[in-house]
Amino acid sequence: MNFKRAIVGLLAVVSSSVSAFSFDETETATIEKPNLVFIIADDCTFRDMSVYGGQAHTPNIEKLASEGIKFERCFQAAPMCSPTRHNIYTGLYPVKSGAYPNHTHANPGVKSIVQYLKPLGYRVALSGKTHIGPREQFPFEYSSNQNNPDMNVIDTLFAESVENKKPFCLFACSNEPHSPWNKGDASVYPPESINLPPYIVDTPNVRQNFSRYLAEITYYDSQVGEIVAMLEKHGLANNTLLMVVSEQGNSFPFAKWTCYDNGLQSAMIVRWPGKVKPGTVTDAMVEYVDVTPTFIDAAGGEPIDGLDGKSFSAVLKGKTDRHKEFTYGIMTTRGIINGSDAYAIRSVRGQKYKLIKNLNHESKFTNAYTKSADFQSMVAKADAGDATARKLVNAYQQRPAIEFYDVQEDPLEMNNLADNPEFAQVIMGLSKKLDEWMIDQGDEGVATELRAFDHQRKGKNAKNKKTPSKQAQRKQKTKKLNQ
Repeated sequence: MNFKRAIVGLLAVVSSSVSAFSFDETETATIEKPNLVFIIADDCTFRDMSVYGGQAHTPNIEKLASEGIKFERCFQAAPMCSPTRHNIYTGLYPVKSGAYPNHTHANPGVKSIVQYLKPLGYRVALSGKTHIGPREQFPFEYSSNQNNPDMNVIDTLFAESVENKKPFCLFACSNEPHSPWNKGDASVYPPESINLPPYIVDTPNVRQNFSRYLAEITYYDSQVGEIVAMLEKHGLANNTLLMVVSEQGNSFPFAKWTCYDNGLQSAMIVRWPGKVKPGTVTDAMVEYVDVTPTFIDAAGGEPIDGLDGKSFSAVLKGKTDRHKEFTYGIMTTRGIINGSDAYAIRSVRGQKYKLIKNLNHESKFTNAYTKSADFQSMVAKADAGDATARKLVNAYQQRPAIEFYDVQEDPLEMNNLADNPEFAQVIMGLSKKLDEWMIDQGDEGVATELRAFDHQRKGKNAKNKKTPSKQAQRKQKTKKLNQ
């Protein structure tokens, strides 16, 4: 089927239907408050989007950028789905919220954006991918169990907002371009014609899947376009703060599951008519942890004590081009699919320099991708004598204790300057900054990493607990890691 024709068809069938969201009509409302819409991709490296100079066509997002503000330095705290989403909805960094492993739950008592916006008169809905818990601490109006936004239900939400004059906050959570990359028109991106990043080993397998991945980014862009069209159809566009992001990087090497910028940096486009000057580009450093405070601020609420994030409304309104001086990152392999038993990574990034600490660097770095046919094709090329392939495969799986990069001169972080004495003082300063952040978060590094299973088990049934033999194996591995 022709891709464009398929999207047109989807738009044609989007119509009002019986809402799958719950709606409490007894709550007070005022349509004068801005609506809030947050659209998020899944495993998408921001550099691969055409709006950021990449190969994947994103015309709808480019149009939004021309109508709003594009952030060149937006970051998240963890390069995995579940910690990222908890990060966004709580305004807390991962260790403080308890949601630092993948497939995780927040600590008891942690509040979410729902509890902050509902008293301000908002309906707060989530449609699409969830990956958060426990549900009672994230009491969104959930539209369905599907892993992509339900366009019919979103359309109804918009219609009900107009009818009931009640502002809403919608999180539309796509599952694209997360593998298996089976959506979109890959013929637009012929494998032999695409450009692979220099940090990825070039093999036929990789080219084939990278082509499909690019196509799925364009599919995500079409989802953004559908939601924008619905806002316009219901006359809501002019009173809606619309934020579009890309989430953490893709699952190819040196992105997802790492604290390189390809794992932690995100696209962020914001359109807010009358508040954001069209066509603005900013270098202000913001983080996903700032989204909840920014939405509370836009909704007319007061700052919430105890949150790690802070509102960047002043950046949106053009009152400043500065927000944060440093951003932080954490990666926990313990508990991910085919993950290293523990490969704790922490990072701090300033305007120019980036420091990464690999706290279990003696271990071999593994994840779901290292078992894939793609990665095995890279290994085969390395084993056949290709020096570049061998260098890249080794660099992905075996890393030094300290990595230090000039991210302005070396944005792909391919030249580790940690051993250069010229930067000793800068490294020392960033190391102190990172240590202070970890202490503030209650992050004990390796010890925190080794407690990851406890955070994953919260709220799960006893049948998911490890068997005694596996527990014994895990204790033995923990003993070795602590030696």
